[in-house]
Amino acid sequence: MKPDNWNLKLFDCHNHVQDKRIFFMLEKVMERARLAGVERMAVKGCCESDWPKVIEIINRYPDTYFSFGLHPWFIAERSRQCFRILEQLLTTYPQASVGEIGIDQAIKNRNDAEQESVFFAQLEIARKFDRPVTIHCRRAWDRLIELLDQFGELPRGMLIHCFGGSSEIAVELVQRGAYISFSGSITRPSAKQADSAICAVPDDRILIETDAPDILPHNIVSDASSGSLLNEPANLRYVLAKAAELRGISEELLAQLTYKNAERFYQCVGR
Repeated sequence: MKPDNWNLKLFDCHNHVQDKRIFFMLEKVMERARLAGVERMAVKGCCESDWPKVIEIINRYPDTYFSFGLHPWFIAERSRQCFRILEQLLTTYPQASVGEIGIDQAIKNRNDAEQESVFFAQLEIARKFDRPVTIHCRRAWDRLIELLDQFGELPRGMLIHCFGGSSEIAVELVQRGAYISFSGSITRPSAKQADSAICAVPDDRILIETDAPDILPHNIVSDASSGSLLNEPANLRYVLAKAAELRGISEELLAQLTYKNAERFYQCVGR
């Protein structure tokens, strides 16, 4: 059932419902999302093996926004044809964007040069096909800005998902054309920078997401008998509540802002 008195329209701008941990119950996940007010969502492919599941989802739910990309966690698994396949998908699906891609300096035994080369290759593809980009970044905010400056303009813009940087970094990224998306990580007691970062993002660039099935909001975890619950788009309302609290505005206003911003970001690819 829909939460009591819940009539807000929400847009989960970043999730992975193609993940095998929840894909098997996709119909129930989508129904719970709808009942919780999530009218739109964007599903992000992370590797060649999950791109077909993203396609299956958009065939079943044609109003779903979607992206294809190679996440830095899966670089070692890529095939020689990876980028050719990505270009074929973008040709076949002109409404698709590029992502989730990025850099991650939290990975042990990583190859930074390879990671950045793969990141640049996908930025080039996004530029070639005139598509927006969704970017993942962990413990590499300064380096991300350096790389974006080296690469130059992304005509269709970018979304920085699950933002965990400082307010200063948020401002720098917005100045470079980024939308900034906040996830359930802002509900954690350890998220010390979240309040200032959320307040630093302009009204027309703020977004919210679940990153399902990961990053379950803290208040749900604390209520669970075990810490093994998976996240899903229906939990976006908890992210909204915390983000509105930190920003000092009503949930209604933030829901309107983030929905409008997400539509603007994704509709620039033919929707």
